[in-house]
Order: sequence, then structure tokens, then C-alpha cells
Amino acid sequence: MGSLFRGEPMCLAQLFLQSGSAYECLSEVGERGLAEFRDLNPNVSVFQRKFVNEVKKCEEMERILGELYFHVCPFSSVALLRLTLLEWDYSEELREVTKNKEKLRKNLLELTEYTCMLEVTQRFVRRTAEVLLMLFGEDCVSCGIFVAFISGLVHIAKVEAFEKMLWRVCKGYTILTYAELDECLEDPDTGETTKWFVFLVSYWGEQIGQKVKKICDCYHCHVYPYPNNMEERKAVVEGLNVRIQDLHTVLHKTEDYLRQVLCKASESIYTWVIQVKKMKAIYHVLNLCSFDVTNKCLIAEVWCPVADLQNLRHALEEGSRKSGATISSFMNTIPTTQPPPTLIRTNKFTSGFQNIVDAYGVGNYGEVNPALYTIITFPFLFAVMFGDFGHGLLMFIFALLTILYENHPRLQRSQDEIMKMLFEGRYVILLMGLFSVYTGLIYNDCFSKSLNIFGSGWNVSAMFEQKVWRPEDLKSNKFLTLDPNVTGVYNGAYPFGIDPIWNLASNRLSFLNSFKMKMSVIFGVTHMTFGVVLGVFNHLHFKKKYNIYLVFLPELLFMMCIFGYLVFMIFFKWLAYSAEDSTSAPSILIQFINMFLFPGGETEVFYTGQVALQRFLLSIAFLSVPVMLFGKPLYLYWLHSGGRGIRMYRVSIERQLHISSV
Repeated sequence: MGSLFRGEPMCLAQLFLQSGSAYECLSEVGERGLAEFRDLNPNVSVFQRKFVNEVKKCEEMERILGELYFHVCPFSSVALLRLTLLEWDYSEELREVTKNKEKLRKNLLELTEYTCMLEVTQRFVRRTAEVLLMLFGEDCVSCGIFVAFISGLVHIAKVEAFEKMLWRVCKGYTILTYAELDECLEDPDTGETTKWFVFLVSYWGEQIGQKVKKICDCYHCHVYPYPNNMEERKAVVEGLNVRIQDLHTVLHKTEDYLRQVLCKASESIYTWVIQVKKMKAIYHVLNLCSFDVTNKCLIAEVWCPVADLQNLRHALEEGSRKSGATISSFMNTIPTTQPPPTLIRTNKFTSGFQNIVDAYGVGNYGEVNPALYTIITFPFLFAVMFGDFGHGLLMFIFALLTILYENHPRLQRSQDEIMKMLFEGRYVILLMGLFSVYTGLIYNDCFSKSLNIFGSGWNVSAMFEQKVWRPEDLKSNKFLTLDPNVTGVYNGAYPFGIDPIWNLASNRLSFLNSFKMKMSVIFGVTHMTFGVVLGVFNHLHFKKKYNIYLVFLPELLFMMCIFGYLVFMIFFKWLAYSAEDSTSAPSILIQFINMFLFPGGETEVFYTGQVALQRFLLSIAFLSVPVMLFGKPLYLYWLHSGGRGIRMYRVSIERQLHISSV
């Protein structure tokens, strides 16, 4: 509890690590989390330090792990890969297999496109022959017309532009025939499946052919050679089918091999990823150390909790033993005037609350740690805002399930950021849900509906029994008011929370807003006052008693005289007025405004002597302001400047008295 309240007492220690055992010693220290290292080479660039090459190797290994992670994901649900720093041949082999697989897939795609093109263009030749007969008649050869073909595939988005370009450049000396493929094929550039068009360009003339080829290259068409006759077409199709079948077989075996390698490697990558990060951290710490004059011993300075000094010695001895060093590493504590870092020990319950506090800033060494009180205040203030029994119960059940199954590997190794955040804050959510159940009962709100658990304290039928309301009033009036002064109408307060009859009232919203506003003021003033009071522990701990008189007391007086008095008026009105005489109660807001405006004449007050008391409290609050603003700065100025002059004057007088006495 003392550690959580104010942090661990720290001391500065100097470690003497033998070069051969430094890595193992730092590994043992890091595993136990015993120290925070200081940089003994602040003037040395990061790229000029001793172990910068080892750090680069670790970064390269992290890059390889990230690259291989991409290949593991499609095959293994574990999504991890086993790899050591020495297994470069393994990673190169895996990269080579993957590269060959991509080449095979690309080759298979080209053969598939070629096959589809031949199937579709088989009927294009007949159309081209019919067009030539229409243009030149039956004797095309005697006219010197030798027709050539260029065929291939073009993307669906480029068909129209491709056709227009052929017509404009070739000036009608080509015949373009195209049709859409029935199946979608993969785009080798983007990897997405898309629609393609098969085209056949019939042309005559060598120059026209060169222009057609350049246009096809410009539009990134997949051009394939076109057979000259039916026998050649048949031979090409048969060859393509055989090659496609062979490629399917090779690809299947390649994927099986890759899957086996990756699945075997994915069994323990989580451990290896941690080891790579650990190695990088150790070499980074080694870069913070300095060598002695003999270059055989590394010197490190660490901040260590006083309670863990013995564990630190044991860690150094264990590291030296594992490395087989003949001389064991050792440590010495050194005195220092520098302020130590703040160390707050946490567990799985308090870590979430400590992270919330640290998000706003880490306190100085020895200061009071507010996380201890945040365990209650944070979820409770959330519940005051949230305040729903049903939703709070769902939050509580969700957090309880994550706590019961907190050792499940899928929860501990989840890579989803939202799920990791919820898992780490499971105890925070648990208390938020629990307090929300409580405040939901106070607000009588369950999924935005009221619950009538104990029975309402208001009786509507009594208004008819006492003949205050008549049956015809229900038709003539849209709203009717319950009078608590009528006998039998008001039977007392609801036992717990807000009476469910308020859910039917027309002024429900104004009543609940007024109630919640007053509760917010009470909790807010209490919370701020508690924070001011905590500062006293810091002033006493650091032996700065002047802060108590010049900071704490003025702040407390200012807050109590204004906002504390506002809380007093809220409770006074609740206790002094009941439902029967609530209509005659003065407004707290008007009373608080009049406290600053000093209105003349007679005004409504809560009690006798209220005006005099308010003026007295306001005077104290105004007198506290200059003390808060100028008290501490003037005292520090006097302490460092004015006090020095007084001390010098006192010393000079003492010397004169001493001389005169001699």
C-alpha cells in the first residue's frame, strides 16, 4: 500500500559488468524488472556507439519477421513464425520458394488467358473473312491483299479508347473484332479479378502492323501469337492444356510444401518475436554503458528500488554463472543529489487505473500517487454520468467474463487494438459497470425505463377520494397536479432512488436535471477539495510548510467559502423543506447570485443572518485571492534574494561586535 500511495524508495547503483557476461547479466536484470538505466554516453551519437551493428541486426530481423508474417497469415491461424538470428538460409529459402510460386501463378495466368483468347477468337476469323469478301470480292489474293492478325486481351475500361485509337491511327486499314470473356481473370498488376475483352485485329500492310503493335503496348494489352491455320491452332490448344495441367500440379505441390514449412514454423513464433525484441533492448542498454580504461569491463548506472538491491546482486551473480565468467559482476550504491525516477508497482487490478493517471502525467519522486483513490473515484464519477442499471449490468457481465477467462491465449495475444484496450482495462470496466448498477437504481433507470420495485409514495386515487379532482377534469385538463398537502396523496419518500411516478410527470426532465445538477455540484466540490487536501501530504513530505500557509489554506478557504457554501445551501434546502412546502422554498441559484450582487431591499432568505454570513464568507474568499497569487512568489523571492541580504547584514554586525569585544 505504501508503494502505491507514494512510490518505491529508489537509490542509484553502479554496475561493473565483465565483457563476456554483460549480455547475460543484463538479460537477468531485465527479466526481473529491477532497474532503470542511465545514459553514460550522452555526447556520443547513436550511430557511433559500440553495439550499433547488433541493434541493426535485430531491426533487420524484426523486418524479416514482419515480412514472413505476411506469408504465414493465409496458411496458419496462429499467425506466427519461428525464426532465429542465425537462420538466414531458412528465410532465404522461404523467400525463394515464394518468388517461384508467384512466377508459376503468373505463368498459369498467361496460359489461361491464351487459352480463353483462342476459344473466343475462333469465330472472329469467319467474320473477318466475310468483311473482306464484302470489301474486295472473292479474288482478294489477286488484289495483293495479305491479311495478318494480332490478338490478345484488353482491360474492360480501355476497350472504347483502344477502338478509337486504332481507327484514327490506322485510318480504317484494320478490322477490329472483340467480345467480353464470360469469366473474370486476375489483373497481374493489381492482383484483383476483373473483366477482360478478347480482341482480334486484322490488318494488311507491314507499316499498319507496326502501328497496331505500338497501340497495343500503349494500352497495356496482353498480346499473344495467333495461329495461321486450324492444325496449328489445334496443336497450340493441346499444348496449352497440357502445360496448364502441369502448372496446376506444380503449384499444388509448392503450396503444400510452403504450408508445411509455415505451419511447422508458426508453432512458437510468439516466443521468438519476444526474444528478438529482448535482444534489441539488451543491446540498446549496452549502448548506454561505458567501458573502463582496459576495455574489459562495462560500467552502468541504474536506478533501483531499495527493496530490490539484494535481488539485483543475485541477478548479476546468476548472469555471470550462466555465461561461465571467471570473475563475477558486482554492484555498488553511490550517493547522489539527483531526483530519482518515480516507480509505482502495480498488479493486474491496479495497472489500468495507474495508466489512466499516467496519461495525464507522472508525479515527481515521493509525491502522493492519486491512482489509489482513482480506483474508486473514476468508476464512480463515470457511473454518476452513465447511470443506467441495465447497461451497467451488461458492462459488469462483460468485464467479469474477461476476468474469468483472462488466461486464455486468444485474449492475451490478441492483436486487435480495441480488444487489447478492453482487456487491459477489464477491472476498470468491472467497477464502472458495478457503480453504474448502483447509480441506475438511484436514478431508477433501466434501459431508459423506470422500475416500480417498492411501490410509489404518491397516491393518485386520493385526489379523487378527497374530491380535489373530478372525473370531468380528466377531459377538460391535459395535465393535473398532485397536491402533497391533500390527505393520502403523499405517503413518504421512495425507499431507494427516485420515485417511478416521476416518469409520468410532465416536469420530469426539469426535476431530474435539477437533481443531477445538484449531485454533480456536490461530487465535484468534494472531489476538488479532496485533491487539495492530498497536497498537504506532499507539503509535509518535502518539508515545505510555507506551502500549507500560502497555498493550501488560501485554496481551501476560497473553495469552502464559495463552493462549499453552495453545497451547504443544497443540503439545507433538502432538509428544511419537504414536499408539502416545496413551492415556498427560495431558489438556490438566485440566492447564490445575490451573494455576489448585494441586492438592496428585502429578499427571500433561507435562515436568519444569511446575508451577514454570506458577506463574511465572500470577504474571506476575496482576501484569499491575493495570498494565492502573490504569497508564494514573494516568499520565495524574499527567501532567495531578500533573505540573503538580511543574513549578510547579520554577519557583518556579528563581526563588528566581535572586533569591538577584542
